[in-house]
Amino acid sequence: MSPIPGSGLAKGLAVTLRTMTKKTVTAQYPDVQPELPPRSRGVIGLFEENCTVCMLCARECPDWCIYIDSHKETVPAAVPGGRERSRNVLDRFAIDFSLCMYCGICIEVCPFDALFWSPEFEYAETDIRDLTHERDKLREWMWTVPAPPALDPGAEEPKEMGAARKTAEKLAAAEAEASTQPDAAPQPGAATLPDANTQPGANTQPGAGGVPPAGGERPADDSGPATGQGGPA
Repeated sequence: MSPIPGSGLAKGLAVTLRTMTKKTVTAQYPDVQPELPPRSRGVIGLFEENCTVCMLCARECPDWCIYIDSHKETVPAAVPGGRERSRNVLDRFAIDFSLCMYCGICIEVCPFDALFWSPEFEYAETDIRDLTHERDKLREWMWTVPAPPALDPGAEEPKEMGAARKTAEKLAAAEAEASTQPDAAPQPGAATLPDANTQPGANTQPGAGGVPPAGGERPADDSGPATGQGGPA
């Protein structure tokens, strides 16, 4: 069946009429900022405290747009007689965003979580040479990185959190076991240490548990023979 002449035009006019009755969705940028999705790839922020200058991000970058300079410093021994160690100190970390293709490989391969995606996108420049941003600018973008999303309730527990939880449970069990030991608190009726005023060598009446008077003698009573300091009376 051949199409009716002018049917395409009628359909187009129908779409136009339906659109004309709807409210406009145009956002007046820059007066109105866009609502970006949580995983937007704007720029890359640097948390340089975590950077160990392993150079893994620069080696894996397919565009070779990451520039890193560093030097080594000698760390003195922590204990006397110990061995000195050397560590890398970051001097320069720059990313040329005129070459970056926003693949995110550098962020994925970083073993110490020093690079993060930031939704910041307003960094256009009139000179292409100004698109190479140093670590100070990358650190400023780090504070615009959104918080990570909550874990899926059905997701597997991260290994780091599982290890930390097991360690905390072991410490709590050890403290609870130590608090229930007999030596932790004297039991009712348990023998106590003799008084500090008890004279060395002084004999007391068996079962009395008291301290003899000065001179080492105790008056005799019906409970048993009197005893003296040097022996039986």
